[in-house]
Amino acid sequence: MRIANIAISTVAGLLMAAPAFAVTVEAGVSKEFQTKLQRDLGVRESKVLTDSLTRKVTKVFERKGVKAERIVVTIEDAKPNRPTWAQTSSKPGLDAMRSVSIGGARMTGTAYDASGKEIGKFDYQWYEPSIENVIGYNTWADAYRSFDRFADRFADQLT
Repeated sequence: MRIANIAISTVAGLLMAAPAFAVTVEAGVSKEFQTKLQRDLGVRESKVLTDSLTRKVTKVFERKGVKAERIVVTIEDAKPNRPTWAQTSSKPGLDAMRSVSIGGARMTGTAYDASGKEIGKFDYQWYEPSIENVIGYNTWADAYRSFDRFADRFADQLT
């Protein structure tokens, strides 16, 4: 019984220490990038990228305690490190594992407070400059790295 009371007290203390705010992240792609997805990369990649960006921004903003109610982020461009499923399907010469290129992404973001007032904007891009540095085995490894840097720097700008 005593152990249960201690456990309940500990859990209650942790819940009270948790931040009382929750950030909402809305991610999308620009019209130009949507066209690139439709013509070459494959439309299913849009969800893969926006889901990843949403998770990364949410995690970083909550960890750093950014006091923003809503974040709107847009992927303006992204380049994969490996061919996407649509590319390997439409171009038989591409090998999903052995074809490698430099990747990265360009994003924009706007943060709003609880009243809907804009509290900050941030534009960021990072593309791997050298094929020798491409170490990711994931199709979007460099784009994900760019998302991490974007989220970190945007959060720092707002704190």
